[in-house]
Amino acid sequence: MTDLMTRRFDTLGPYSPLFYDRPIEFVRAEGVWLTDVNGDRYLDGYNNVPHVGHAHPRVVAAIAEQAATLNIHTRYLNDRVVDYAERLLATFDDAIDRIVFTNSGSESNDLAFRIATQHSGAPGILISDFSYHGHTQALARVTTGLRAHEGLGGHVRTLRVPDLDGQDRGLPADAVLAAALREADEAIAALQADGHGVAAVLFDSLFSTEGLNRVPSGFVSGLADRVRRAGGLVIADEVQSGFGRTGRSFWGHGNHGIVPDLVTMGKPMGNGHPLGGVALPAALLDEFGPRNMYFNTFGGNPVSAAAGLAVLDVLRDERLVERAHANGRVIRDALAALGSEHPWIGVPKGDGLFFGVEVYDRPAAAADALPDPARTKAVVEAMRDRHVLISRIGRHDSVLKMRPPLAIEPPDVHLLLAAFSDALTEVEGRANAPISAF
Repeated sequence: MTDLMTRRFDTLGPYSPLFYDRPIEFVRAEGVWLTDVNGDRYLDGYNNVPHVGHAHPRVVAAIAEQAATLNIHTRYLNDRVVDYAERLLATFDDAIDRIVFTNSGSESNDLAFRIATQHSGAPGILISDFSYHGHTQALARVTTGLRAHEGLGGHVRTLRVPDLDGQDRGLPADAVLAAALREADEAIAALQADGHGVAAVLFDSLFSTEGLNRVPSGFVSGLADRVRRAGGLVIADEVQSGFGRTGRSFWGHGNHGIVPDLVTMGKPMGNGHPLGGVALPAALLDEFGPRNMYFNTFGGNPVSAAAGLAVLDVLRDERLVERAHANGRVIRDALAALGSEHPWIGVPKGDGLFFGVEVYDRPAAAADALPDPARTKAVVEAMRDRHVLISRIGRHDSVLKMRPPLAIEPPDVHLLLAAFSDALTEVEGRANAPISAF
């Protein structure tokens, strides 16, 4: 392990992050289980890239068969990419009837910005004040949740996303909504006053980087209405919440009752094979296309399309969206029960198979409770010791983050929850005083 880490640092550099105090070297995976170099197995409660399960045999076979037959770019005709486009577009509202394929979520969001700025004739962007949507230079200028030397662009205004289970807990939902939309009005007015105008708002339907915030009903639709009145477009980043992750709808934006102008996709589309896309109405593509020769060498190639089609097939045939909903309900009930046993964790956060809890330095119900990133990290490490992978997110790195592949079965869900209960007990026991003394 030490030798491999040295070789990694000598080639990739020391700046690409690794999980855990003792990083794990994995050598194979199947379903929701990964095996390390020592033969030890770990339950994957974290990775959303292998959406239908690691090394799913139908996805592997589709990739191998197509790779052994033909792989070209989209300047030649091939039915595989058109088949995939038709199948994927059928999952959207009728207003969204075109797609441009890319290789990643970063590329997708960057292209969405280009389309929005051309449409609006303005560069102004609204973004959450703690978010991440990709690594291109344009996206680095709107990144607020990770370190980026470019800094926030002058054409960007940030919004604090409300959280009825976090910083806004205990407040009336209608008052929280009114304050949040008032802030949006002020941000739009500031962009206009400074001559930037409004090109778009970009958001993740689960507000995952922010910490899985529970927003008041009407926040997302109210924000979308305001941006459109200002001449901008609504971009829904579905990299985290799409493809049935929430269990309630195939696309996360459906949970907010809106139809966005642009939908960006990435990670789970190909179950690990690089694949991304931007879905949009024909009118927007017809506006953008004649003025831009957009061509992506690998976006939409037949092998990627075969992977994407196989993912859609598995989601349908194995009823994974329905299973995400059922498993999500079991998990929320279990997390709520654990909160009664361990009052220093907050209420269940998230939706479907993207879930977690916030960790506090004292009972979460206490008025002076503060997020506790050190204790959060201790829980993540304790789960690693129990061979279960999870992580943490949020402004203070204090929200435990769990998002297993949708292929997870009820016995594995119970294993994850049992390990989580044990980890909470262990971390609580390390405290200098019992929790009741806080």
